[in-house]
Amino acid sequence: MHRTLVALAVVAVMGSAVSLVAQNPPGYIVATVTITDQEAYGAYRAGVGAVISEHGGELIAASSNPTVLEGEWEATTTVILRFDSPAKALAWYNSDAYQELVRIRQTAANSDFVMLEGRP
Repeated sequence: MHRTLVALAVVAVMGSAVSLVAQNPPGYIVATVTITDQEAYGAYRAGVGAVISEHGGELIAASSNPTVLEGEWEATTTVILRFDSPAKALAWYNSDAYQELVRIRQTAANSDFVMLEGRP
C-alpha cells in the first residue's frame, strides 16, 4: 500500500512538472519612455490600448513616478505589458497597426523597449 501511494505521488509530481514544461511562457514588453511632446504623444496614447487588446495583451503596470531603489531612472513613463507568449508579444510589436503608432511615438518621445520571456 505504501509503495502504491508513493508511486501515485511520484506520478502526480511528474505530471505537474510535464504540464509546466508544456506551457508556453508569457512574453513581457518593458518600455521606458521619456516624453518630449505631450500633445503629439497624446495621439499615441489614444490608439495604443486598442492595439494591445487586439493582440491579447494586458497592461500590467504603468507609472510616471516609480520608486527608484538603485541607480538612475530618467524615463518619464515606465510600462510593462504581458502577452500569452513571446511570439504574441513580438506579433503585437511588429503589427502594422502598432508600427503606425510607433512612428507617432518616435516623434514625441525617446523610448527603450525590450521583450522578456516570462516563466510558465
